[in-house]
Amino acid sequence: MTIVFVGGSRRIKHLPVEAKTRLENVVSKGLPILIGDADGADKAVQEHLSDLQYKKVSVYCSGDTCRNNIGKWKTCNVNAGNQQKNFQFYAVKDREMAHHAKFGLMIWDGHSPGTILNILRLVKASKMAVLVSVAQRSEMEFKSKNDWDDFLSGCSWKLRRDMEKRAIQDELFMLRPEQECLNMPCSDEFSLDGRLD
Repeated sequence: MTIVFVGGSRRIKHLPVEAKTRLENVVSKGLPILIGDADGADKAVQEHLSDLQYKKVSVYCSGDTCRNNIGKWKTCNVNAGNQQKNFQFYAVKDREMAHHAKFGLMIWDGHSPGTILNILRLVKASKMAVLVSVAQRSEMEFKSKNDWDDFLSGCSWKLRRDMEKRAIQDELFMLRPEQECLNMPCSDEFSLDGRLD
């Protein structure tokens, strides 16, 4: 069965129509959903799934305590060690969800490196993902590493640098394709061409 990892940017408080449509499609198929416990997109997705009274949801939390579990669903507490509660602490649960899922749906504010790193983790494991860009009001499908490379080539230098700072060692090679070099400037703004159905 296809397990769906849903995540997104903490700045997103309300889901765009495109994300709701994608989620409702997942619900109509009865697929299990893995979601994090953060404020922002995670919480907005939880609210939507709770409104739909959907039961096939697991909430992943780093450490012993979940910050949000609106539907009182099953929780999966991931051991993040004794590190301070920073990006790497919370990224442990994201890596776990990417590992268990077969497909990803990410809802992005156009700036968050963490959301894009979740796409990287899925693509690296040869899994498909969809990125809903709230800023661009568009969607992009990732079916292969070529899709990832195309996306990366259009990312701003700042986003690429922020991803590199947060990536762990085995993720870095995906941020440095042979034909690209992070020391070379690239476009200042990310853009998506067109809209995928």
